[in-house]
Amino acid sequence: QLQASGGGLVQAGDSLRLSCAASGRISSSYRMGWFRQAPGKEREFVAVVIWSGDITYYAGSVKGRFTISRDNAKNTVYLQMNSLKPEDTAVYYCAADPRAYRGNHHRETEYDYWGQGTQVTVSS
Repeated sequence: QLQASGGGLVQAGDSLRLSCAASGRISSSYRMGWFRQAPGKEREFVAVVIWSGDITYYAGSVKGRFTISRDNAKNTVYLQMNSLKPEDTAVYYCAADPRAYRGNHHRETEYDYWGQGTQVTVSS
């Protein structure tokens, strides 16, 4: 129900845009998040967009470089990643959940639906 795409191999300083296409019961009312997992590390929160896109939150490590947005007509969420760094290398996952009112958007346990992940590799 969540299909992530757009990953690839880029150089430091480059940009990349990830997409996450939602289907089935996942609607525009769901909060949609991006998480990432680097080799040997736990999965971590990257960004979340809530409701129609008016509310967004970011991890401190990506704030100012990454932008999350959503196109409700296409039921798709995007993660625009600029000024990429080698430490951004990870598998990126999109996630969805209908309970935006619960808060704790940074916790992966708050999300019921997960995509398959897309690899982002940033070379120095």
